[in-house]
Amino acid sequence: MSTPFNPLTDFTKMLEQFKFPGVDSTSITESTRKDLEALTEANRLAYEGMQALIRKQTELLNENARAIQTAAQQIQGATPTEVMASQSEFVQKSLQKAFDNMRQLAEIAQQSQTAAIAAMTRRAEENMQALKKITPSK
Repeated sequence: MSTPFNPLTDFTKMLEQFKFPGVDSTSITESTRKDLEALTEANRLAYEGMQALIRKQTELLNENARAIQTAAQQIQGATPTEVMASQSEFVQKSLQKAFDNMRQLAEIAQQSQTAAIAAMTRRAEENMQALKKITPSK
């Protein structure tokens, strides 16, 4: 059975082949590992956010289907005037509910994106701090 491709291991082996004076290949490898971990974390957060969004959409779809069924049952045997009044009320409630649902979905998407970006931002800040430590001041 073949060994799965591991970019970090391959990168480490490549660095070991070239012995550059003054270059700490262990630090470079560790930094790359941390970068990959941050990217993995950001992807995990984004994926979980997408799952939450899909669950919420499914929940809303089921709620809407039940509301339509209930509304249809309520107008059976009603007079045309009652049907019109019921439909008007149903449309108004449905529009308000649709706007509320869109707001909820947008909030879930925003939270997911914020969490994923925060993971990458933290790693970028760590990289900047590491660069400041190795860069001579003028």
